[in-house]
Amino acid sequence: MLDGRVALVALVALAAFAVGAGLGATHVPAEREVAQRYLEAWQRGDHATMHDLLTPEAQRAVGPQQFQTAVRGAASTATATGLEFDDLELADGTVSASAAVPTRVFGDLTLELRLAVEEVDGEQRIAWRGHNAFPGLRPGESLSRDTRLPERAALLARDGTRLAAGPLRTSELGAAAAPVVGGLGAIPPERTARLRALGWPDDAQVGVSGLERAFEERVAGRPGGELLAGDRVLASARPQPGEAVRTSVSVAVQQAAVEALAGRLGGIVALDPATGEVLASSGIGLEGLQPPGSTFKVITLAGALEAGITGTGRRYEPMTSATLEGVELQNANGALCGGTLLETFAESCNSVYAPMGAQLGAQRLVEAAEDFGFNAPPGVDGAAVSTLPPADEIGDDLAVGASAIGQGRVQATALQMALVSAVVAREGVLPQASFVVGGSGVEGERTIPAEVARTVERLMVAVVEEGTGTAAAIPGVRVAGKTGTAELRATQGECPPVCGSDPTATSAWFLAHAPAEDPEVAVATLLVQGGSGGETAAPAAAAVLRAALRRPG
Repeated sequence: MLDGRVALVALVALAAFAVGAGLGATHVPAEREVAQRYLEAWQRGDHATMHDLLTPEAQRAVGPQQFQTAVRGAASTATATGLEFDDLELADGTVSASAAVPTRVFGDLTLELRLAVEEVDGEQRIAWRGHNAFPGLRPGESLSRDTRLPERAALLARDGTRLAAGPLRTSELGAAAAPVVGGLGAIPPERTARLRALGWPDDAQVGVSGLERAFEERVAGRPGGELLAGDRVLASARPQPGEAVRTSVSVAVQQAAVEALAGRLGGIVALDPATGEVLASSGIGLEGLQPPGSTFKVITLAGALEAGITGTGRRYEPMTSATLEGVELQNANGALCGGTLLETFAESCNSVYAPMGAQLGAQRLVEAAEDFGFNAPPGVDGAAVSTLPPADEIGDDLAVGASAIGQGRVQATALQMALVSAVVAREGVLPQASFVVGGSGVEGERTIPAEVARTVERLMVAVVEEGTGTAAAIPGVRVAGKTGTAELRATQGECPPVCGSDPTATSAWFLAHAPAEDPEVAVATLLVQGGSGGETAAPAAAAVLRAALRRPG
């Protein structure tokens, strides 16, 4: 019995020794442990934890925000996309590790990091110095980059015609290419972080508008140069030119859009409603925001039809104006306007559509506008967002009624209004605008019922056949359109008779698509201080439609 007890005690002692030996074998020195925590925090971008692990002296020398800026700035200089440490070693109070650093410009780098570790009040801390902001640096060194940019690649029309090529960005299309190509300029503040991370120097000239902006990262290629630690070269790379980009721009339609604008302040945009491909853009078509006037009635009508507020069998008493909140909203030139829904739309009766908008209400009006793409990016990088305020900020019935006829605080680009016509052309599907051949690849979303879109289109055809838009008619082609005359100096019905005698008091609009039965093109024309939409914008749009449909003038 005694022998058994002795054996049991011996077994327990042996087990205890084994556990103790195991713990001893896995013990991590405090210096190594703090270095591991620091490097793990660095790998996950936790700069706050990194700073907490510094010695008090280092923390006093560099505050949390300054520390984060130094570490992030060095990574940005190197165009690093990540960081991973391995082979950590400890010797004489110094931790060394191998750092794998993938970069956008210089490829995958392997650099050595050395960190001093000190004991402070019984705890091990990182004795950080400025050169520890990035692996591979030695005491006294800082990281910098000598950048070389490749020549920008060419921008081509859909048929291969050069729209912009070489350092001078010359074009086979001549001056007609300039409005759609856009221009180069200093990096906009909102794009600085992105382009800096890709390797662009802060003084680089980049695309700031048009195709140059939309395809910046493709035509600019990849920067090269040298990554420097003080005077030492840590890494180098040759600049990589981009490849020529074939865009959706049609030479014939672009020329027509520039000629139709004829140097006037405004914008014209044409697009393929099936794909959202932008075929042409002239003037301020992508970024110029203006009140869209009565072209917005397409949206008001669609919203009212969907809500059951109106219908094709509805008749409206002829009136010269409507009164909302005690204020008169007049028809253009004080005209007597009314009749069937078709007649009121063809003649663009403010006296009908302002009260219709007020009845629809701010919330449903905003929702209808957003169904047509308002308050959202249209798809083209750099294009302005067309807007109207949130429902609770629009105001009373007068403000809602003014918004319903494209006045008040409604702002739109020609691109957006071309998309409005495209939604109708596609029987309720909202495409995403794009300069890419074949479209953006984003499937269009049905935002209004097909039946509503078909009804709106029938009324838009009447605008061109018998209403305010007859100047856009093309023989043998059914054109669906809508005129707009946006008041610039008064928005509450005070314009007549001022507008009748001063065309600079209004901006002229026209949106359209054709052929109505199988649409191939949607167009919107804006002429700032251009007078009446039916008199000036409609003929300009017709010229672009003819070019897109290959119809003689």
